[in-house]
Parts: sequence; structure tokens; C-alpha cells
Amino acid sequence: MSVCIPVYNGEAYLAETIRSVLEQTWRDFELVVLENGSTDASWEIATSFHDPRVRVERNRSTLPQGDNWNRAVELCRASLVKLVCADDLLHPRCLELQVPPMRDDPSLAVVASRRHMIDEQSRVIVPRRGLGGGLVGLHSGSEVARRVIRNGANPIGEPGNVLFRREQFVTAGGWRPERRFIMDLDLWMRLLQYGDFLGVPETLAAFRIARGSVSSEFEQQISEEQQLLFDELGDSGVFDVRPVDVRIGRLALPLGRARRKALFKVSRIAARKDDKLIAERDEAAAADAR
Repeated sequence: MSVCIPVYNGEAYLAETIRSVLEQTWRDFELVVLENGSTDASWEIATSFHDPRVRVERNRSTLPQGDNWNRAVELCRASLVKLVCADDLLHPRCLELQVPPMRDDPSLAVVASRRHMIDEQSRVIVPRRGLGGGLVGLHSGSEVARRVIRNGANPIGEPGNVLFRREQFVTAGGWRPERRFIMDLDLWMRLLQYGDFLGVPETLAAFRIARGSVSSEFEQQISEEQQLLFDELGDSGVFDVRPVDVRIGRLALPLGRARRKALFKVSRIAARKDDKLIAERDEAAAADAR
């Protein structure tokens, strides 16, 4: 089992992310941290963990995100892989509950769980998100494709709460950089050409929404890429997707966009409150010093 963390200028949360991986109850794994030419202390933080399971690699030059993610998976040595973004977290039982089903059932291509949405202080702002629309349990690729399209967003989730097979990742072509804003969902659907989907009901990861998150700045591009993916799934013939599914998906896209915007707003409100508290404490400390 391999967990990989691609990181670029991620000093703010990298240590917390690495600790969340090393604290897994499932102990048999390697952790590959790929440092992508950061200008902050990411390299020093990654190399400060003296655990035999940790292997830190460094790119000779800074790669675009998609290429960096592909290299992170290429560096993994195990047949099962999980990619964790450098500011996200894993629940201690994540690997314990995801690895055995995938290991024991070769027909599975993707295992996913629910995840919390957290803010800059790692506080849960939206609990138990994901796997809506009936995605808990065992499903065929066609079932998942129809439900993803009808959802109008990404009900499967981000890389941290998903486990996949390295061999199928390579066969499917890996992360597609041209799908910059939906690289995760785009990959999940291509992997499901090779097997079934298992949705684990437990909440086993946390996705961080911070000020300046890429997702919060490019809503229009996200919607456009999702529409292209939904049309692609409808036209591919690989999955049993009906025209009515695609039509419903088009109608659902604005709802998915509204849900994302609401998440970002909640995170920004929490961040502003934190900034205000810090300013008040600093002001009080300065007054005491006088």
C-alpha cells in the first residue's frame, strides 16, 4: 500500500497532513512525499520525519500540478495507491477500512468514503460530505456514471478519500492536466471502466477549504469542465448513460456550483473571525506591554 503527498509551498499544513498518514491504524504502507521545487520550508518539514515508512523525493524543477501528481503516483511501489493533497487529512482508520476490501476483491477499481470539509484551523465546517445519491455500497461503473451526472458535482470526492489500483491508473492514462479543475472526478470515471465502485459509509478523510483555494476562484471553469465530462460519459458508450441522465446533469450543474460557493463562503467567514480574534489579542498584548 502506497500513500503519496505531492507538495508545493505547503509548509502551513504539511506536517499535520503527514502526521495524519503516519497515525493510521493500518501500519503496512509507504509514504512518498514529492517536493515540487518549493520556495518555503516544505522540504525541511518533509525530511524532519524520521519514520522508515517515509520516502521524500524532490523534482529537479517545478512541474505543473497534473504532471507532479502523475510523478507522485509513478514513484509509488505498491499496487494500491492513495494520493493526499498537502493540506488535507486522513482519519486514523482510513486505510484500515479501505485497503482490505480492495485487496480482497479484484473486481473493485475504486473505493471511496465520506469526508469532512474543514477550515484553515482544521475545524469541521461541513461534516460527512459525499457519496450522495445512493453511492454507498457496491455499484457498477454505469451506476456511478449516471449518479455522478445527475448530481451535477463530484459526489465521489477528492483524492484523499479515494483508493485505486496503480496498474489501472497507468492503463487509464493517469491524471489529465487538461482537466485541471476536475482531475479527480475525471480519473475516477476512467478507472471505473476497469471495475466496480465501493462506497464506504464512514467519514475517513478531511478536505481543507482555505482562502485562495483554486476551487473558489474558478467556478465557471469547474462547471465547464464538468459539463464536458458529463457529455463525454454520455457519448462514450463505455457506460450505460441515457440522454435523460445528461439532461438532468445539465440542470443540476448550477446547484452543484451553488453548493461549492456556499462552502467557500462559510470558510471565508470563519477565517475572518479568526483574523479578528488574532488582531484583538495582539492589540491587548500591546496594551499590556505599554
